[in-house]
Amino acid sequence: MEQQNQIRQVAVLVETEDSWGCSVIRGIADYSQNHGHWYLLIDPRDHEQRSTLPDLWAGHGIIARIGSRAQIEQIRERAVPTVNVDTVFEKLSGVYDVVTDDIERSRLAFAHLRDRGFEEFAYFAPPSRKYSTTRGSEFMTLVKEAGFRCSEYKPGYRIGRKIGWQEQQRRVSRWLSLLPKPIAVLTVDAASGRQLAEICYASEIRVPDEVAILAGDTDDLMCEVCTPPLSSVAVAGRRIGYEAAVLLDKLISGEIPTKQQNKIPPQGVISRQSTDILAIDDPMIVRALRFIQTHAFQDIVVQDILHEVPISRRSLEIQFRRYLGRSPAEEIRRVRLEKGLELLARSDLAISEIATACGFTNGTRFGVAFRKRFQQTPLAYRKQLLRGKG
Repeated sequence: MEQQNQIRQVAVLVETEDSWGCSVIRGIADYSQNHGHWYLLIDPRDHEQRSTLPDLWAGHGIIARIGSRAQIEQIRERAVPTVNVDTVFEKLSGVYDVVTDDIERSRLAFAHLRDRGFEEFAYFAPPSRKYSTTRGSEFMTLVKEAGFRCSEYKPGYRIGRKIGWQEQQRRVSRWLSLLPKPIAVLTVDAASGRQLAEICYASEIRVPDEVAILAGDTDDLMCEVCTPPLSSVAVAGRRIGYEAAVLLDKLISGEIPTKQQNKIPPQGVISRQSTDILAIDDPMIVRALRFIQTHAFQDIVVQDILHEVPISRRSLEIQFRRYLGRSPAEEIRRVRLEKGLELLARSDLAISEIATACGFTNGTRFGVAFRKRFQQTPLAYRKQLLRGKG
């Protein structure tokens, strides 16, 4: 009882330099403020600005973005409950994971790019210790299982070797020149996405016309100031932080979890200009898709598309199946439901208001379609987001 009543002292070894790290810390704070007001030691650094625990720190637990062998040893020396929030090192002995679901990240990325008609794909991840190879391997596997090719950037040097900007640009430009066009590229993170966009600009490669770029995670500032603005997978950093805090609290209290790893799916894809293209060589289908994107929230049906596009219904159905793998009606519903996801995550509108805003006649129809697509109700999805605040 005495341990339960005392303030938890928790070290948070998560960098604050990007949106993801800050959102994870916000999620940890959300939990701690409602469960005893923990004392949080945030992103401690040594005199060389390396992430490290102070010698005299003697807390109850650690939440860390574990990124090096040295950090692992330091954590193990403290012998306190630890939760890891990244996939560079997974399933370490004595450490529990709350991490992004890389399979779901890949599924969202691939679906976003296929929805734009791409049939050529690539993965861009310059060698680094900041991220695991899982992101890339899951995406490339998914692309190949769907029957498409996926190129991978392999610069020919090892992690840790310092490469100057000009040399990096030369290597990436050469790789880009060999890729078929148009092509959709998933980058490991937002920083790499912005780097790729800069190299494309310097190499006079048009984004998104020749190379569409989707970042594997979101850094709001970097994505928004990129030229063009960068589309990105919206990972649920705040929810990861919240769930990591829930798990750590249980560990400190002596509970033994039933599983070592908890995978959190991303919230969706934030679409910006870097993927704002339809890589389809049929102008009638492009016109139909543009019509759907513009009017899907106005209660349109397939017949409305046929009034806009001079094509038979059968031809429209066949071509949609060919390029997108679904019917025009399914595409209308998909666009509406993606808008629903966005509004559920980013607004306080009532479910009925969201249904109307997305083009559904009422909340019941929206709920049925949403549950069929996402295997949960809109309200359950919103509650899940609110638990970790995104």
